Amino acid sequence: MALAERINAFVKLGDFINQFSIVNPVQNFEVILNDPFFDGMKHQLKLAQEQNGWFTKENICFAIKNWARSLQKETLERWTANYTIDNVSPKKIAIVMAGNIPLVGFHDFLSVLLAGHEVLVKQSSNDKHLLPYLAKYLEYVEPSFKGKITFTDEKLNDFDAVIATGSNNTARYFEYYFKDKPNIIRKNRNSVAILTGSETAAQLEALSDDIFTYFGLGCRSVSKLFVPKGYNFQDFFGGMYKKSDVMNSAKYANNYDYNKAVYLMSLFDILENGFLMIKEDTQYASPIATVFYEYYDDIASLQAKLTTDAEHIQCIVADIGMNNEVKFGQTQHPALHDYADGVDTMEFLTNLDPQ
Repeated sequence: MALAERINAFVKLGDFINQFSIVNPVQNFEVILNDPFFDGMKHQLKLAQEQNGWFTKENICFAIKNWARSLQKETLERWTANYTIDNVSPKKIAIVMAGNIPLVGFHDFLSVLLAGHEVLVKQSSNDKHLLPYLAKYLEYVEPSFKGKITFTDEKLNDFDAVIATGSNNTARYFEYYFKDKPNIIRKNRNSVAILTGSETAAQLEALSDDIFTYFGLGCRSVSKLFVPKGYNFQDFFGGMYKKSDVMNSAKYANNYDYNKAVYLMSLFDILENGFLMIKEDTQYASPIATVFYEYYDDIASLQAKLTTDAEHIQCIVADIGMNNEVKFGQTQHPALHDYADGVDTMEFLTNLDPQ
């Protein structure tokens, strides 16, 4: 199967999932194989929400909309043109997926298949309904994919390379268990925002998307602020206000109440607005409903610190002219070349040694 055929199959998948990028899906009768799959996808969406309370309909739709936008022919061709894929020796690639946000492992799945390999997927129990159904659709629109996609709940066996995502603790296990295989092992990462006090109201409102999308559970979710000494948080909280309905989620509200009680009983100094707490802390990973902050003296020393701590950071939201800064409101809209942990997955997959 040529690369063009694989791309075309994913383009058709993009057309299919685009129907489900809104809360109340509308069937597009021009989508191929829609009749046998449309109602089934609605059922899988329902199961995903029931199985994981963090997977709200809105969050699932948001994830699907992003992927539908990426699965365009021109976008996929432009991305894959940067790699020598035609000469790839096909292998079986195992993927151990996380389950913190909907379809979080889809980029690895896409990369493996477009690179011309077979894929062996071990999903998280928190996100096990959507991808197998999309894989089935993919096999129907492009039968050559049949036999090249396998899902398992068992111990991984008979594979040539592995991509595994987990916590810092599980990463140590992965590094030992997969030490004899070519691998990409991903650990915990968080995203940060640098504020100077000169941000516009629109930028701070956009920052609320970076903080609250997926309830802050993604590695691209901003969990920490760096602010100048004497920073007044009034404007920051004003920008967060548009997300006040986050308390309509029982799981989020319960976490907010619990973490607030812990902070108060521990006599920690916090600032809060009824749905978000901020706490001065040097750590990068903050609990749900909390954003940490840390003061900086000057931008140059802060940039040096962030370079030193690069292995803990996924995205840096800022408007100070940094080469790697992400615009306010854009962390949850990664391009296909925005690789997790900064490791080029496609380069890894297209440069595995021949068997």
